[in-house]
Parts: sequence; structure tokens; C-alpha cells
Amino acid sequence: MKLLLKWFLYAAALLAVAYVYSGVEIRSFGSAMIAALVIGLLNSVLRPVLVVLTLPVTLVTVGLFLFVVNALMFWAAANVLDGFHVRGFGAAFLGSLIYSGLGLAIDSALSRLFPQ
Repeated sequence: MKLLLKWFLYAAALLAVAYVYSGVEIRSFGSAMIAALVIGLLNSVLRPVLVVLTLPVTLVTVGLFLFVVNALMFWAAANVLDGFHVRGFGAAFLGSLIYSGLGLAIDSALSRLFPQ
């Protein structure tokens, strides 16, 4: 139940990003659901590999390069899907920052609603 609610809220967060920022476009809520799933899959499969490969750069930039890795995951999801479009890497960077902020708020709210 919690996983489905989290997926639904992350899709709504993607719609909010598209509403707030014109560099990100989502065709429908169904596209947002699929995009949230693909972003989640990329973050769980590909992101750890990229974090390890870019560890020296991440250490030199005191962790700030992880924002670039997040933007790459956001941009990669947009390149794979039809109903989700991002206008370049800069838009992916800003969109991923907004999406990450909304994700933190969602995770915080869900941890209060469903304490473990």
C-alpha cells in the first residue's frame, strides 16, 4: 500500500515539476506514472554504478557532483519515454532539483504517516 501511494505521489510530483517549470513537459498522468517508475528504476540500477565511477569527482566537489548524476538520471528517463520531455541538460538539472525537493517532502510525510 505504501509503495503504491509513494509511486502515485512521485508521479504527482513530476506533474508539479512540469507545471512549475516550463523546461519539463509531461503529456498526461499516465505518462507521469510511467516516468516516475522509470526514474525509480534508473536510480536503483544505474545510479549506484555512476556514483562509484564518478567517486573521485564527487570527492573533489564535496558531493556536489551527485546533483549532476541526478540530472543525468532525469534526462535519461526523458530520453527513453515518449510522454516525458526535458529541454536539454540544464532543464534536466533544474527539474531534477525540484523533483528531489518534492521527493524529500513526500518521503518525510510518508514516514510520519506510516512509522515503522
